[in-house]
Amino acid sequence: MFHIIWSIIVGFIVGLIARWIVPGAEHMGFIMTTAVGIVGSIIGGFIGTLFKKPEPGQKFHTAGFLMSILGAIILVYLLRFIQH
Repeated sequence: MFHIIWSIIVGFIVGLIARWIVPGAEHMGFIMTTAVGIVGSIIGGFIGTLFKKPEPGQKFHTAGFLMSILGAIILVYLLRFIQH
C-alpha cells in the first residue's frame, strides 16, 4: 500500500517539474499531473534500460528521478502534439 502512495507522491512531483520545464501553459489538474509523472517515470525507466540494464535484484534504476523527469517531459510534449 505504501508503494502506491509513494508512486502518487513522486508522480505528482515529477509531473510538476516536467510542466515547469516545458514552456507554455498546460491546463492539467492534480490527477492528470500525477498521471503524467507516473507514466513519465515508466517511459524514463524504459529509456534508462535501453542504455544500461539494472543489476539482478536491484529494485531501482540508477538514473531514476532524472529519467522520470525526462520521460514526463517527453509525455507532456507528446500530449501537446496530440491535443493541437
